Amino acid sequence: QVQLVESGGGYAQPGGSLRLSCVASGSGFSISAMAWYRGKQRELVASITSGGETNYADAVKGRVTISRDNGKNTVYLQMNNLKPADTAVYYCKIWDAGAKTSYWGQGTQVTVSS
Repeated sequence: QVQLVESGGGYAQPGGSLRLSCVASGSGFSISAMAWYRGKQRELVASITSGGETNYADAVKGRVTISRDNGKNTVYLQMNNLKPADTAVYYCKIWDAGAKTSYWGQGTQVTVSS
């Protein structure tokens, strides 16, 4: 099956930056869209299609950039000008076009505090 491993979470001061990564591994999958969610209710932070089209939550627009490296099956989330309200567990999610299903990562904690 497909496994997602996130990294890059941690502590940052307000105004600081963090870069999250999520690598998909396994066999027989074909990734279409990729996205980052956060919090217990898993609100969408950002998403990116296979064609590179991006979408951002209003709360992070202008501060966050989602990108992907298809050769590495990896999605990134560059977060700048972090705010305490960004504190949450961040989860990546990918959609497998072939299997018509989706997979979640285990989450990585981001804490923004002075």
